[in-house]
Amino acid sequence: NMKEQDRLASKRISKTESVQSQLKERLADDQIYVGPSDFIPFLGNTKLMFMRIEGRQWANIPYNMEVRLEVDDKANSAGIVIDAIRLAKIALDRGVGGPIIPASAYLMKHPLEQMSDVQAKQDCEKFVEGK
Repeated sequence: NMKEQDRLASKRISKTESVQSQLKERLADDQIYVGPSDFIPFLGNTKLMFMRIEGRQWANIPYNMEVRLEVDDKANSAGIVIDAIRLAKIALDRGVGGPIIPASAYLMKHPLEQMSDVQAKQDCEKFVEGK
């Protein structure tokens, strides 16, 4: 339930850290907000995302860009789940137990070990290849 404050706090931390981990320089807490807002009954499983990016361009002229994304949330993670199952099966077939660090870093928002998306993908591919 998105009205449980403990769950909201945990989701906010997870989502914020997922974004911060991919930045070259960490943003100050007052310069970033990533998190759920609330459940809106009439939207059902539709998830809306709004993003605002601010910066400076040539001659130090400020700009901002706003993006709106709308997705069917129930189907949104299907590809990630399928990849996680495939990687778990590879680990099972190889007799590997415990967390699969590259898979966790590549597929999950708040993994045990955070790494760049590029590094996580490369490490995941090496895991699949048995390297």
